Formats: sequence, C-alpha cells, structure tokens
Amino acid sequence: MRAASKFVAMLLAAFVATLVAGSQAAAQAVTAPALPSHPPIPEGLLESERNTIEVFRAAGSSVVFVTNNALRRDFFNANVTEVPQGSGSGFLWDTFGHVVTNYHVVQGGQTFSVTLADGSTHEARVVGFEPRKDLAVLHIETKGLTFKPLAVGRSDALLVGQKVIAIGNPFGLDRTLTTGVISALGREFPTKEGFVIEDVIQTDASINPGNSGGPLLDSHGRAIGVNTAIFSPSGASAGIGFSIPIDTVSRIVPQLIRFGKVRRAGLGITVLPDHFARSWGVEGIIIREVVQGSGAARAGVRSLELDRRGSIVAADIIQSVAGKRVRSYAELSNVLDRRSPGELVSVQILRDGKTEIEMKIPLVEVQ
Repeated sequence: MRAASKFVAMLLAAFVATLVAGSQAAAQAVTAPALPSHPPIPEGLLESERNTIEVFRAAGSSVVFVTNNALRRDFFNANVTEVPQGSGSGFLWDTFGHVVTNYHVVQGGQTFSVTLADGSTHEARVVGFEPRKDLAVLHIETKGLTFKPLAVGRSDALLVGQKVIAIGNPFGLDRTLTTGVISALGREFPTKEGFVIEDVIQTDASINPGNSGGPLLDSHGRAIGVNTAIFSPSGASAGIGFSIPIDTVSRIVPQLIRFGKVRRAGLGITVLPDHFARSWGVEGIIIREVVQGSGAARAGVRSLELDRRGSIVAADIIQSVAGKRVRSYAELSNVLDRRSPGELVSVQILRDGKTEIEMKIPLVEVQ
C-alpha cells in the first residue's frame, strides 16, 4: 500500500514538473526577443547601396496598395460583386488611418480597399480629393492596427542631381523600389481637368502604371513628392516621371482631412476664357464680371463693357497678383491656391489698355 502511494506521489511529482517545465517554456517563448524582420546588411556594400536598403526598410512598410472597385450586379440584379477597375499606390499619412494617393487612382470608383505591407486588406472610404492637384485622401479603420506614417520632408530646397527613391506597386507588383535622381525642377504638368500643377519634380527613377500615388523619397527616407505621371509614347517608363512636390501636398492634405475639400480663395470675379485674351492680343486675364459686395467690387474693380457690336468699350485686365505675373486662368489659380480666404493681396490691373492701377483686394472663399 505504501509502495502504491509512493508510486502515485512520484507520478504526481513528475506531472507537476512537466507542468512547471511547460510553463517555463511558454514563458520563455513569450519573452524571447522577436526575430529581426530583415536580414543584416552584409559588409562590403557601397555606401549608396546601404543607404538605398536602409531607406527601403524604413519607409517600405508605410507604402500601401490602393484598389479602385466598381460594383457589378448579376443578370437578375440579385447579387452585387466588387470588380477591381484600377489600382495604384499610396502612403500612410498619420496614425489615424489616413492614406494619401492620387485623385486619378480613386476617380470613378464606388468602393475602395487598401492593402498594407503585412498583406492585410482593409475597406477604405474617400475623405476628400482635389482634382486640380491630382490628390486624394482615403481612410481605413485603425482598430487592431499599428500605423507607421511616412516621414515628410520639404521640396522647396531640392537640387537637380539629388538622389531619389520611388516605392510603389507598378503593374500590381507590390512594394517595388526604383532609384534615380532629380532631373529637373519647376516643371508644369497639366491635369485632365484642364488645370496646371506647378513646381512639379521631374525624375528618371522608373515610374510605371501603378506607381501613381506612391512616394518619391530623398536619401533620408522622407517623402519629397507624390508620383503622379510619366511621359512616354509607349505607356511604360521612359525615364521621365513627374511628382507633385510635397510642399503642395502638405498644404492640401490637412484641408482634405478636415473639410473634405480645399478651401479655395478667389478675388470675387469671373473672367473670360484665355483664348479671348490671345485673340485680342491681350497679355493678362480679362475680367468679365465683378461679384457685387465682393472685395474686388469694394476695391473698385470694374466689369467688362461691350458695345452693341460686341467690341470692348472698357476692360480691367489682371496683370499680376501678389507680385507674380499671371497670363492665364491656370496661372491665376496657382497663385491663389497658395492664399487663404480673408487674406489681402496686391493686384496689378491695366484699365482700358492704358492706365495701370494697383489695388489691395481681400480674398473670398469660392466653391
């Protein structure tokens, strides 16, 4: 009997020891340091190679894949399915789930999804967009997710020849890296809506369909632009890509997040289309009508006057705004895009082709 009791006690001790060992192993498994997500960078690489690898590792997880979906119903209209109709790139703007991409990436879509670097896909909604600058902001729910926003730099001090890195999803190939240099600065790029994006960055880093909305990075891994278009007869990269400068992005995105649109400033006037000024040999913007009660009206700006034959009797022509020469509606829009409603600006006007007048006009908010 004693032998049996001793045997049971030994079994219990062994069982308890097994439990303790298992608990210790489990504790060790929980507290063990996580394996590095990337292998160590080998010795012997060039400094430029190490820099490219480090930038990709630091910024790559902030780049996302954006899918634009259309809704399709079956023959009996009973079932609705999502059909991808386009895709592009984007990047994490903040820790609240906001994703920056191009407007043309989401244009015409009915539903949207964002795929993160870990491969998980999440439904997204459009927060706001600005077609004039080809920018849009999406939002995904952040519950259970850890967001690492991309570091944002500046574009006002960039230099031609500076190294740049593009990360995106060309042709659906996720998180693809290409490198190059800044080929030119101060380019102007027309949008499909007929507006012009100023100060566009030109780069020879390969940008292909699907790269749109992805970041252009400097050698510190900071976003200096949003890749938006390529110049290519074949539709593939020809070494001429364009990026929206990050200073423009940083000015517009907070407004899209807060208001869903850009609060645009205007002079309180309507103008004639550019071709009228060209056909009449006028250098500047012809004011067609002054809105009653606007700052322009209070400053004394006059509406266009025509005789019965349609010939100009009197006209105010805008020549410069805030010290910058304007010769088209696109140039006027770009100057005002940098201003806010309520701000006072200096406007140089040529009246009746002979008298130059400088006016101080308070800007108004326009739709």
